[in-house]
Amino acid sequence: MSEGLPDLPSVFTPIIALREGGDAMARALAEAPVQGAGTLVWARSWARIEAAVVLEPEQTLAAARPALLAAMAAFADAAGALGPPEVPLTFDWPATIRVNGGVVGAARLAAPPGCAEDAVPDWLVVGIEVAFAAPDHDPGHDPGRSTLFEEGYTDTTPAEMTAAWARHLMANLADWQARGLRVVADRYLARLDPAAGEGVRRGIDPATGDLVIERGAARQRHVLAQAVAA
Repeated sequence: MSEGLPDLPSVFTPIIALREGGDAMARALAEAPVQGAGTLVWARSWARIEAAVVLEPEQTLAAARPALLAAMAAFADAAGALGPPEVPLTFDWPATIRVNGGVVGAARLAAPPGCAEDAVPDWLVVGIEVAFAAPDHDPGHDPGRSTLFEEGYTDTTPAEMTAAWARHLMANLADWQARGLRVVADRYLARLDPAAGEGVRRGIDPATGDLVIERGAARQRHVLAQAVAA
């Protein structure tokens, strides 16, 4: 049973619901070696969206790292479907989420301890944590942060957002498998820090998930690596 989540595809088995204050990422990491792919852990909360999904990639850890970007794109897809379309949602590299300029949350990626970059991991866990509402939050106290509710997401709930994120995550991963990484990378890059400047080209290295930036006519190349998996 989903215990409060809207209906999800049968690929999500089991679905584990945590009480308010539970750590979905930590629980998913504990369940990953036992339950395997499709395990979805989420925290039942009215104030935040927190969920994690266990994956079993067929490629090396380095090549599987773009799963983090798929999770980011999936949240943008969910937010676009359930929130006000006029409110901008952007990313800071690699995994910070902003709505209307304020930081609301982030995604995370974790692999088995000690897994080498050129080895195929037994599992990966990708997770999301986003502030939905905070009744004691004073917007003027920390103007760099916000919540979805403050930015107009008043016609949805954390549970609905969690389910939508999970569905869009599976859709993005399926597109990656069927059509190649570029389709998912483009969805991510379309929301990445739009203030890159003129004459800048950005791409995702499919072998590592790193951000590749080329500037100017000489195409000077700069690479920003993803954070090391926890």
